[in-house]
Amino acid sequence: LNIRAQPSGSNILQIASALRAQLDELRRVLPPDLTLSFYYDQSLLVRESVASVWEAMVVGLIFAVVILYGFLKNWGSVFTAVVVIPVSVLATVVAMFAAKMTFNLMTLGGIAAAIGLIIDDAIVVVEAIHAKLGQGRSRGVAIQAAMAEILHPLVGSTLTPVVVFIPLAFLDGVPGVFFRALAVTMVVALLSSFVLAVLLTPTLAAAFIREPLRAPGHSPALHGQSGVLLGPLLRVFDIALRGALRRRWITLSMCLLVALGGWQLYRNLASDFLPEMDEGGFVIDYVAPWGTSLEETDRSLLFAESILRATPEVEGYSRRTGARLALAIAEPNIGDFLVKLRTDRGRSTEAVKVELRRKFNAALPALQWEFPGILSDLIGDLTWSPEPIEIKLFSNNTKWLKKKAKEIHEAIAAVPGVVDSFDGLVMTGPTVNLRVRPEQSRRFGLTNEDVATALNTAMLGRRASSVLEGDRVVNVRVLAERGPLERLASLRELLLHSPSGGFVKLSQIAELSEQGGQLELHREDLRQLVAVTARLEGRDLGGAIEDIKSILAADPSLPPGAVELGGLYQQQVESFANLLAVLGLGVVLVFTVLLVEFRSFAEPVAIVSGSLLALGGSVAALALSGGTLNIVSFLGAIIGVGIVAKNGILMLDSVDQHLARGDSLEDGIAAAARRRLRPILMTSLSTVLAMMPLAWGIGRGADMLRPLATAIIGALCVSMLFSLIATPVLYSLLSKARTATGKVTEEAVVDQ
Repeated sequence: LNIRAQPSGSNILQIASALRAQLDELRRVLPPDLTLSFYYDQSLLVRESVASVWEAMVVGLIFAVVILYGFLKNWGSVFTAVVVIPVSVLATVVAMFAAKMTFNLMTLGGIAAAIGLIIDDAIVVVEAIHAKLGQGRSRGVAIQAAMAEILHPLVGSTLTPVVVFIPLAFLDGVPGVFFRALAVTMVVALLSSFVLAVLLTPTLAAAFIREPLRAPGHSPALHGQSGVLLGPLLRVFDIALRGALRRRWITLSMCLLVALGGWQLYRNLASDFLPEMDEGGFVIDYVAPWGTSLEETDRSLLFAESILRATPEVEGYSRRTGARLALAIAEPNIGDFLVKLRTDRGRSTEAVKVELRRKFNAALPALQWEFPGILSDLIGDLTWSPEPIEIKLFSNNTKWLKKKAKEIHEAIAAVPGVVDSFDGLVMTGPTVNLRVRPEQSRRFGLTNEDVATALNTAMLGRRASSVLEGDRVVNVRVLAERGPLERLASLRELLLHSPSGGFVKLSQIAELSEQGGQLELHREDLRQLVAVTARLEGRDLGGAIEDIKSILAADPSLPPGAVELGGLYQQQVESFANLLAVLGLGVVLVFTVLLVEFRSFAEPVAIVSGSLLALGGSVAALALSGGTLNIVSFLGAIIGVGIVAKNGILMLDSVDQHLARGDSLEDGIAAAARRRLRPILMTSLSTVLAMMPLAWGIGRGADMLRPLATAIIGALCVSMLFSLIATPVLYSLLSKARTATGKVTEEAVVDQ
């Protein structure tokens, strides 16, 4: 007996705990030969995901401590900054509770991904205080001066990644469902970290950060900016930046080459709808030939069960066979397995699926087998696009549909990586057609309704009464003896009672004939269609679709508009288009925030350009790690744009102050960049290292968020290598152009 339950509007952890307690009570009264056990419990995945988030938080804390102490050499500063992480996580959980959100893969993933980001504001504040103390100021004065200096850029650097998430609230479909919860979680975490950095961090700094001891003759202006590694790094960076500022067009040309390289990588990058997940289980869908009885289907599946039991990685399974009401009406010849694998197995889920696919197709070739993942199967059912590959053929010519579906099925089955292909031709079972002869039936006083009622009663039965068995009402049906009606010839001899009191054979008043199966047709937008479907093994969706498009384009017999691609590929195309729109809106919102903050166009254009350059880093990181471009990695690239913009704000915020002191543009940019290099390195390194557990795929559920972390890490690495140079250089060009334009305008006014 297989019982499946789907919680609705309740906490799955509480439901699972209550259910286990009830089952323990039930086991006491069950017969000794009856075993009751769980074969799949989603609450275990949630519990393990919660544990993974705590692990990620601990790792983030450790890395933050190492980075802070490595740069600042002050334990008070370290403690002041890292306190923000657990408090921000707690504030996020409280906000989730207030919004009636639950712990799930996306909300927990949002917290884990935000671990490296929520400490950024605190690091910037602590570093600014540490720098002011290094200039010889007292602790109270240093804190006030640091907050006055850093508050303005801190607001902008917090809002830039936050506004990137705003367009995600308007996404629909699967990406909207997936990312809305993640976006809300990360936004709450980032805003909480900003509030804590502004209010809590200065308070803790006043209590725990001590003034540094300075040796006689030590220059306080340089204190806090030197070190074994930072000093030489600052000198190298200053030389590189000044060289780039003197050769601006060469620098921008190199950045353009990097952008073109990123575009080329993007074009050749493998693509999928969702990242691959090792869920520790999978689904096996099966379809027996139409007309197969429930008994025959069960007999075949008992042999399939023996193959499952002989597979050492399989811990348990459940099977559904026969008529039931699921998302659609299921017939006796179809059903599914839900297979759970052992946690201590030596092979991946995909490797087990490959072996079972080969064994099932060899042992039971008459059945059609499919091996989707649990999550992809659920998403496919909800979107009515259950297969990754779906080729829709539209035509009113049924013969053409039958012929062309078989041809395309044979063609795509030869494409490397394509498995579980199906031509989409679903035939109904044979039918018995009854046509009443009006003249003969009226002679015996029988109508069409009389004949139909008698035949239904004989074959299907008619409710005559009911009996009460316990608390159930059981209907009593009257029907003819089954033996004589199992053949068409016997059915023709069925005796019907006429109103005159006599009997007449069915063959005397009606003609019975047997018709072959009919093609089951579907319609989309009132167009008749047959869908050829397939799944993939060891290959990305985008590459396989390109091969299939080539096959379809080479077929001259396909009229225009007769073929469309659906399935998860259609979901992928629509999702990528929506996420591209999200990226565009995010860039516009980031630009707007920068425009309000700087009140000029030079800084926003330079910062946004450097942020977009970091997209090449996201693509390169995915290519180097063997990842694919999917909706999760796409989101990671979008988030990376917002994070990299934070570095640009810190880089250019103090340039005007140096220009006001009389420095030249080049000296002002170099001085501002040199001052902000340390906090930029600290925040970038803390984010990268804190996301390493997600990028490595450590913990349950990490496979889903691994592409997101990889894309963000790639963006930050490119930001540290290129955007620290490209942004100041572009700003220098724009500032010189603005100055030149202003001089021309001023001269024109003087002439007038």
